[in-house]
Amino acid sequence: MDASEVRGVRAALLGDPEVGAGNVLPKLIEHGAGLDGPGITFDVDVDGHPAWEPLTLGALRERVAARAAWLRQRGVRPRDPMAVYVTSSADCLLNFMALTWLGAIPALMNGGLPGAVAADYIGRLRGAGVITDSAHRQALSEHGLDVAIHADAAEAGTGDPAQAPACYRHHPDDPVAITHSSGTTRVPAAVVHSHGSLFAAIRLVHLESARAPERTLCVFPAAHAAGIISTQLALCNRHEHMFLSAQGGHFNRSGEAVLEAIERWRPTGVYGFAVTWAELARFDLSTRDLSSVRLWFNTGDCAHEAHVRRLVGAGTHVVYTREHGPTLAPGSKFIDGIGSTEMGHSAFRVVHSTSTSRYGRCVGKPYPFADVVLFNIEDGTEVPAGQVGHVGLKSPTLALGYWNDSVNTYRTRFRGYYLTGDLMYRDEDGYYYHVDRAIDAVDLGGGNWLYTSMSEERILVRCPDVRDCTVIAGRDSGGAIVTDVLLQLAAGARDDANRTAAVRQALGEPAAATLRRVVAVRDEDLVVGPTGKVRKFLMRERHLAGAGSS
Repeated sequence: MDASEVRGVRAALLGDPEVGAGNVLPKLIEHGAGLDGPGITFDVDVDGHPAWEPLTLGALRERVAARAAWLRQRGVRPRDPMAVYVTSSADCLLNFMALTWLGAIPALMNGGLPGAVAADYIGRLRGAGVITDSAHRQALSEHGLDVAIHADAAEAGTGDPAQAPACYRHHPDDPVAITHSSGTTRVPAAVVHSHGSLFAAIRLVHLESARAPERTLCVFPAAHAAGIISTQLALCNRHEHMFLSAQGGHFNRSGEAVLEAIERWRPTGVYGFAVTWAELARFDLSTRDLSSVRLWFNTGDCAHEAHVRRLVGAGTHVVYTREHGPTLAPGSKFIDGIGSTEMGHSAFRVVHSTSTSRYGRCVGKPYPFADVVLFNIEDGTEVPAGQVGHVGLKSPTLALGYWNDSVNTYRTRFRGYYLTGDLMYRDEDGYYYHVDRAIDAVDLGGGNWLYTSMSEERILVRCPDVRDCTVIAGRDSGGAIVTDVLLQLAAGARDDANRTAAVRQALGEPAAATLRRVVAVRDEDLVVGPTGKVRKFLMRERHLAGAGSS
């Protein structure tokens, strides 16, 4: 499709109130997107279609229709919750599209969830069935799942596309996906997204602002809301889109796998979580061919300055000159968009480049669709500029709540807002700064607080030979507040170097008074969840009990 045709498809999508997360694929075709245009590329074979070979939009529709027909024949019906517990991004996303075609509710699960946790999670869904691949069937085999339908992901593509029923007609409020939280603070929570909420940011922001053509590489977990949104964004904007199955931070050699994919796929944009950029910090990026990359896009946790600066020094960006018009210059841009499963889409946005200096965990300003308030939750008042408060959010992107869990659904609502669990402050210019998750912050008394995330940011700035770090703080068995700082060192860094003085300076005097030890650790010493995020609550239990490295 040429540029005018792409603009026409976008305009048609914007003008169609029925378009949402449950019907992007059929609506694209209905509104004239060419069947020979871009669909999705996967790093695994799809029904005999080779890995790394793009599926056209028409081929993508056929593969999804085949699965819809196969699942319908096995009894899947509208509004049936169906768990999807698989390894590859292809099995996850194609079955998501097939289930929404039928009007069912796909419950997408990160393939890294241990079998026992996954079985408990599936049981709490009280769904109609589960779709698994062979590895995950084995992981569940000892747990006796009580579900009516147990479908094989490898067989689903053998259905007859011509037998697929008509696409289900969604209402904007219909549940269209269940994704789960990272489980960094508790057992993963089942988060329900609607047809309208999961598509809201695409409709309100991205369709009108997009440029074509683009070539994007997605390193998000396919089972995450961000994986769904990024894929639908690429489809709607008619971008070429590659979705990896080996996400940064979760699989062995993940950083290397991402760099190899960039060099092979030559994307103009790369989507990932903060853990992805920390993984890439292992490498000397100047030795890799990242020249195609113009934009890095982060969501989930706020990215650290030390990692962002390395990335924007790589890649290229377009500059316009009177003499030569658009040309490529060294250096890329990095969009940081802190978000969460429950937020659906990031609510904030800040752009970094080699020439910007607004860091210190600055997450920028809210998107126009996001109503953000920083609360003092003790009295319900809004805190003034410069004061840390709990983030309250109203947004059309918000999830509906937690599946089969009204207690936590309503516990996170406060004065009409959703409490994200984050602590931030804003400056006089309206920029917001993330200091910590509320559950990880420690009250030191006298108006002083220890914010672990902000402390990690400052330590990384002051210790350039540290690749990443984790700050663990809480009360020991005697009731005293103690802080352990765990350092993951960069290649070539001395593990016997004394970094305590730099860490104390980064923490500031009140928090430094609680410092118990600064220790270099191996990656395997950290407890991480399925997306690679450090599970700080488990790390606190381990270290405060004296079981940490010494």
